[in-house]
Amino acid sequence: MQNRNLSALILIIVVLGLALAINFAPNNNFLGRDVSVRLGLDLQGGIQVLLRAADPNATAEQIATAAGVIEQRVNALGVGETVVQRAGNDRIIVELPGVANPEQAIETLRGTGRLEFIDSQGQYLAEGTIVRTSNSPNPPQLLETDTITDPNSLGPIYQSITDGADLDTGAVQPTFSQGGTLGSRPAVSFAFRGASAQRLASFTAANVGKPMCIVLDNVVVSCPVINAALTDGSGVIEVTTEAERNQIFNKLKYGALPVPLVVETSRTVTATLGQESVSASIVAGIIGLSVVAIFMILFYRGPGLIATIALLIYTVISFAIYRLIPVTLTLPGIAGFILSIGLAVDANVLIFARLREEYRRGRDIRNALELAFVESWPAIRDSSVSTLITSIVLFMFGNSFGVSLIKGFALTLGLGIVISLFTAVIVTRTFMRIVLPLFSDERAWWFGVDRRNPETAVTAIS
Repeated sequence: MQNRNLSALILIIVVLGLALAINFAPNNNFLGRDVSVRLGLDLQGGIQVLLRAADPNATAEQIATAAGVIEQRVNALGVGETVVQRAGNDRIIVELPGVANPEQAIETLRGTGRLEFIDSQGQYLAEGTIVRTSNSPNPPQLLETDTITDPNSLGPIYQSITDGADLDTGAVQPTFSQGGTLGSRPAVSFAFRGASAQRLASFTAANVGKPMCIVLDNVVVSCPVINAALTDGSGVIEVTTEAERNQIFNKLKYGALPVPLVVETSRTVTATLGQESVSASIVAGIIGLSVVAIFMILFYRGPGLIATIALLIYTVISFAIYRLIPVTLTLPGIAGFILSIGLAVDANVLIFARLREEYRRGRDIRNALELAFVESWPAIRDSSVSTLITSIVLFMFGNSFGVSLIKGFALTLGLGIVISLFTAVIVTRTFMRIVLPLFSDERAWWFGVDRRNPETAVTAIS
């Protein structure tokens, strides 16, 4: 028995030590891993965008591919705690916490990333002009804003010299142009392969001194005059600002979307509202923990004090796991954590109630304690398993229908159940066994029960 208690105590100390090291890691870095707290959209502010496939015949495979491309673009934006998930058959939900420029972020997400050089037939087209090309004759930008029954009324179709599928994404790099009348400017280098490179070389060789427009997602980026033939199919796209350069780079670098996407809805959550939610959640959590601790200590006395210590250990371990996985905390996620605290307390209540009952039946303290854990285990196990099943169902539902708030609630609740089993069965049991030799039958008040006066004992419990 002593060896088992010692092993359990060592395990508790090791787990608690690791949890404290993670929670108080210098610069939020634990063994080279970032363990900073991740806050969701509703806590730190940001934007949520619902994208829909412009083509109603888009396949599930195309939507899945589009979600992967968007996730790569989102990661390139340097935004943490992002959520990219499918919603239904033709929609994608993107959550971007802490975004400084929502409009630019949305444009980066929705653009297909198709780079084309077009024959403008000697015309100079202003930057930002939406054009129809032979590769993309019906741009969603025009179809979104105009009610068009005849696509030919959208304007002329310009001949595409290159195909975006031939773009060498490995050659796409942010850079600065050198020389020129305007000096060094932000730019993006590119290179085409195969037939597009050959057509680009032939066209530029035959049209020196004439404009050739560079189009990204049917929007004119620039319309430079051809100075020399692009024999190797490579060059640079000059822009005005580094923000524009980064936007173009992210679209080109991480591949073209298989289908155009349109913004169906978007909403913005302010950072002020998020901070108020965090502050309110912290206050509510402290009050809740304090009330539970006071109740446990007053009603169960010594075991209640041990349960409170186990509850604090539970909280420390939970936050360490949230940081390590990591788990993005949202308001529903915090609610799931608080609910799991209640379930952790339930386990202790079952154990202590059974302990009192066995003690009143005339058993000594040690046997009453062991029987209390044995007899209460089926109820603890069954309630935990049923809650875990509910958490799994909620998580699958939230994942399938793109409801990230439900996923956050289910994840923190499920993790809390697993951790509460450890603290109730291992931590509480070990601490009770360690302090057991300090209390004899003459100190039964420590349990809130006096076996020598059953009527008093029943009154204390009821």
